[in-house]
Amino acid sequence: MNTLKTQIAELQQLRIDTYGKDFLLTWEKSDEEIRALTLVAECLYELHRARKPLRIFESGLAVSIFRDKSTRTRFSFASAVNALGLGLSELDEEKSQIAHGETVRETANVISFMTEAIGIRDDMYLGEGNTYMREVGQAVQEGFEKGVLHQRPSVINLQCDVDHPTQALADLMQLKHHFGSLEKLRGKKIAMTWAYSPSYGKPLSVPQGIIGLMTRFGMHVSLAYPEGYGLIPEVVEVAQRNSRKNGGKFEVLSSMEAAFKGAAVVYPKSWAPYHVMQRRTPLLHKGDKEGLKQLEKECLANNARHKDWECSEQKMKLTKGGEVLYMHCLPADISGVSCAQGEVSKSVFEKYRIATYQEASYKPFIIAAMILMARLPEPVTVLKRLIAAAAKS
Repeated sequence: MNTLKTQIAELQQLRIDTYGKDFLLTWEKSDEEIRALTLVAECLYELHRARKPLRIFESGLAVSIFRDKSTRTRFSFASAVNALGLGLSELDEEKSQIAHGETVRETANVISFMTEAIGIRDDMYLGEGNTYMREVGQAVQEGFEKGVLHQRPSVINLQCDVDHPTQALADLMQLKHHFGSLEKLRGKKIAMTWAYSPSYGKPLSVPQGIIGLMTRFGMHVSLAYPEGYGLIPEVVEVAQRNSRKNGGKFEVLSSMEAAFKGAAVVYPKSWAPYHVMQRRTPLLHKGDKEGLKQLEKECLANNARHKDWECSEQKMKLTKGGEVLYMHCLPADISGVSCAQGEVSKSVFEKYRIATYQEASYKPFIIAAMILMARLPEPVTVLKRLIAAAAKS
C-alpha cells in the first residue's frame, strides 16, 4: 500500500490530457502523460499482484482487430479488457461483411455501439497501418458527433507500421524497474541493433518505437544496422529531436560491436529494410505471389550476408562490465533452438529468458492503463477507489 500511495502522489502532480483521446504514437503524448501512463500501469500491476480486482466498468465491449499474427499482444489486450470489466470481441475480417466491400466508416460505427476501446494491430503494410487507425478514429468521431454513438470509443495502437506503443512502453517499465526509476535511465546506453534472421518482412515498428521513446529519457541510444537496413527517415528525425531536447545522445552506427560497447542495455532485433517494405506493400495489395516470392528470395540472400549480426557471448563481453540487460519483444530467433542461426545465441537467450518474460508481463497493464486514462476523466480518483476497496478486502 505504501508503494501505491507513493505512485498516486506522483501521479497527482502530473498534467495529463488523455480523456477521450486515442493512443496511436508515443511521441504524440507529452512527457508527463508517458510518466503518468507508467504510474497507472504500475498501480494496476501492484493491485493485481496482490490479487485485488481492477474492475472499473460495469458493462461495455472492447473490440480487437488483428491484421497480423500475434500471441503476446493478443492475450495482453484480452487480459487487460477482461480485468477492467469489459467483454472482448475479436473482429475477424474474413467472417465479416468487410469481405463483401463494407467500408471502414461502416465497420467502425457498427462495432462501436456499446464499445469503450478498439485495439488494432496493422503492421503489414508500410504507409497504411497507422493511417487505417486514424481512419477508424475519424469514423467513430463522426458517429459520435452525429448522435449514432452514445460515446466515442478510443482507438489503441497494438502495433502498426510506424510504432509499437504497447511494446515500447512495456520495455520502458522493464527499464524503470531494472534501474530503479525513469530518472536513472539518463546517460544509460541502449543498443538497438538489427540482428540476423532467416526470415524476412519483420516490421520496423519495434526499433522505431524504442528510438522514439527512449530518447525522451536522456538515454544514449545507439541504433545499429548493416548498410541498407535503415528505418523510416521521419521516425529517425523524431529520435534526433527527442535526444536534443532531453540531453541524451542518439547515433546511427554500422557495427553491432560498436553499439554493444559500453552498453547497459542491448536490444538485438531483426527487421526488414525500409525500402523493402516500400516494395512489399503494392505486391501484397495486388496479390502478386510471384513478385513476393522473388522479393523474399532477394531479401533472404541479403540477410544471409550478415549472419555475423548475432547477439553472442563474445559481443556481450563488450557491454558495460560484461553485465547488461538483454531485451527482446519475442519471439526471438534463437540459434540452435528455433532456427539454425538467428538473432541471439542459445546461451545468451537462456541467461535472460525469464527477464524477457518479465518484460512481456508489463504489456497487459500498459494496455489497461491506456484504456483507463482514455475512458475516464479522473484516473487518480479511479485508482484511489480501487486501492480503498483493496484495503478493505
